Order: sequence, then C-alpha cells, then structure tokens
Amino acid sequence: MNWKNDESNTAFQRALQILPGGVNSPVRAWKHMDMDPVIIERANGSKIYDIDGNEYIDYIASYGPLILGHAHPSVVNAIQSAAKRGTTYGSTSLEEIDFCQEILEAFPAMDKIRLVNSGTEATMSAIRLARAYTQRDLILKFEGCYHGHADPFLMKAGSGLLTERIPSSPGVPLSTAQCTLNASFNNFEQVETLFQHHGSHIAAIIVEPFPANMGLLFPKEKFLQMLREITIQYGSLLILDEVISGFRFCYGGLQSIVGIEPDITTLGKIIGGGLPIGAYGGREEIMNLIAPQGSVYQAGTLSGNPIAVAAGRATLMELKNQPTLYDDIQDQTKTLTFGLDTILQNHGIPHILHSYGSVFSLFLTNASSIDDYNDVLKSNETIFSSLFTTLIKRGIMIAPSPYEVSFVSAAHTQLDINNTLISWEEAVTKWKQKINV
Repeated sequence: MNWKNDESNTAFQRALQILPGGVNSPVRAWKHMDMDPVIIERANGSKIYDIDGNEYIDYIASYGPLILGHAHPSVVNAIQSAAKRGTTYGSTSLEEIDFCQEILEAFPAMDKIRLVNSGTEATMSAIRLARAYTQRDLILKFEGCYHGHADPFLMKAGSGLLTERIPSSPGVPLSTAQCTLNASFNNFEQVETLFQHHGSHIAAIIVEPFPANMGLLFPKEKFLQMLREITIQYGSLLILDEVISGFRFCYGGLQSIVGIEPDITTLGKIIGGGLPIGAYGGREEIMNLIAPQGSVYQAGTLSGNPIAVAAGRATLMELKNQPTLYDDIQDQTKTLTFGLDTILQNHGIPHILHSYGSVFSLFLTNASSIDDYNDVLKSNETIFSSLFTTLIKRGIMIAPSPYEVSFVSAAHTQLDINNTLISWEEAVTKWKQKINV
C-alpha cells in the first residue's frame, strides 16, 4: 500500500483553526498516536477511505452503530425514501410508532420507550427519571464505564476520558459530582459498602452489562445478578446501559443473554443504523412519569427524526430477517482474534485479548487478568501507539486508543480478515525490529 497523508495533514491544520483540537469528538484527534488523524472522504461495506485516496479495512465502525457495514443498501434506500417524504416533522409519525414497537418486542423488560437523539440523552434522561421515581438523589456508577458526557457521569469515566486520563471534567459543579458514587467494576463488596452507607439515598445503579468503553470487560459470575438483588433490597433502580450492546450480540440486548431484567434500559448506536438516535425504556409505572403523561420533563425537537427512524428500522429488519447473521459475524471475529492472539504469542508480546460476539479488545499487559478500571490502566500505551501507526499505513483502521473496542461487521469478508492478520504480523514484526536495534 502506497500510503500518503499530505491532503489529510493540510485539512487537519485547517480544522485546528476552527474546531477545538481539530475535531468534534476527542478520541478522533489521535492525540497519543504520534501522528495527525486522517480525514475521511467516504465509506462502503467494510472499507473507509480518506481524502488522500487511502483505503482502510474499518474496525471502528463509527464506534458501534454499523453492524451491517458502511452504506448498506437497505439502510441507504430507507434513508433516501424517508428524506423524500420530509426530513423532520415536529409531530409523531406512524414510522416512529412501528419502530418503537419493534424495539419493545425485542426487550421484554421494557413496557414503554422514549426516543431521543443520542446515547448521552438516553442515559441523562434515565437517571433523571430514576431520581424522580425513587425521590432520591444519588447515582452509583462504575469506574471506567462511560455513559455519555452528561455532568453526573464524568467521574472516572471511560472512552475518551480514559484516553486523556481525565478523572473528571472542569465545568461539572461539585454539588453534581457529589451525587455520583463510584465503585470498581466486579467489586461487589464496594457496592455493598456504598449501599450500607447510602442505600436510602441511592436512586439507581447504572452499568454497562459488558463494559466496552475501557476495552471489553466481562462481569464476574453473579456480579450482575447481585446488582439486581441489592437494588431490589434497597428500593433502588437498575439501569442497564445497552447503548453499545443493544442488538450487537443478539436481536435484543445482553440482558436477555445474562438473564437480568432491569428497571430501565438505554439504547443508541445500532438502533439508528448510523444516524443520530438514542432511546430509554422501562416498566410502565416508571415511564408514565415522563411528560406529558407525568411531570418529569424531557423533550427534543428532533427526537424520533423520520430519517434516523427509517435507518434504524431498516437495520433492525436486516438483523431480524437474517437468522444466521449474528453467528456469521461471530465466526469472522473468532477467526480474526485467534489469528491475532497467535501472532502476539509467537512474537512473545504479553497480552490479554477479550472477545465476545463481534466485539474484541486487546490489552498489552503482563497482568494475569483484566477485571476492572485499574487493570485496564496497566495496558502499554507506547506499544499500542507504535502498532497503531504501522497498521494505519498498511490499511487497517482501529480506534486511536488502547481503551476502545474493535467491531466486526457483516460486511467484513474472509479476505478482509486475512489481510488484517497480514498487516498485524507486519506491525508486530516492525515493532520488534525497532526495539531490538
């Protein structure tokens, strides 16, 4: 691959003059990757292309929404058809109702649902609703879990905040920060202690069932069940943040796989088919508190946008009507992760590779296991940065952070997987040669 980046470098220098950090979301800046980001021109299927004409096999997948790949024909057709009927109504459409019905049927724990415009809006609204329902103020979250950029969540959060090593964000009032309790993921003793001290004031626990914003982590046996039990014991709510995991591993949510029935579920990413969307839903008596039926106010000019709804519904129909699709993507992911694991072992690079369904993450560490935020921080950023740079120049697009997961889509082919493993072998070999000089 004759990789070049003159056009991207020029465009990024212009972006720096008009956008904070040259980007509209922090992790896009490649700040710790020893190179400026490439500037994207277009994408199709498993590939994404920059303005210099470089082609990449894409494992960012817009950080999760594109389970079918870029510009899937069914999704594009649905978007075009919807746009011809109008780009936004400011009124309810039949498509919204049908779309929400599809989601409810896939999530038995939800009786009612409200569409919003992002995952952040969904989680922000969910905790407001939980506080109103319980008439309590405190929220318990887990270190390294990312639930969007609303004020209550910016304490020891994951995703870009972890990449930047920002434990909290300026601009969050102390009074707001004091309403958020943090525990270590997989440490039920900490959770129990916090409930013993604050249980009568805790409105809800919010948790990603499989945290995927500090790499991919797995709950220890019965950890999620214990969270469900303690929230019931103390009269708190359990919010499962399935913004990433919703429709990613099965037609529905991880809650159906792990056997947990939350009080509120938040969704985003895949349900928008690549367009901005979010949703939160739960038991009827909780959801009935939302205005206009109740007094908990939450609104949005573009909520239930007809184009986003059309893209999301087209995506769900593809997932629902192709019974082998999830297994097929998982098989491709297993082939890729097995090959990657073998390459790293053969070169003697200490690592832990977590994979589930179509999601995987690599931790470059000597640790024996990765169970929580502190374990994640042991990953070697220097090695990752070196590998990342070589992979980019060999046409492999992964997230510019060792703390983000990679996504495999239905568009990835066996040839893509083979070429990806060839590039990883080259990247690891180059790094080994560099340190042995």
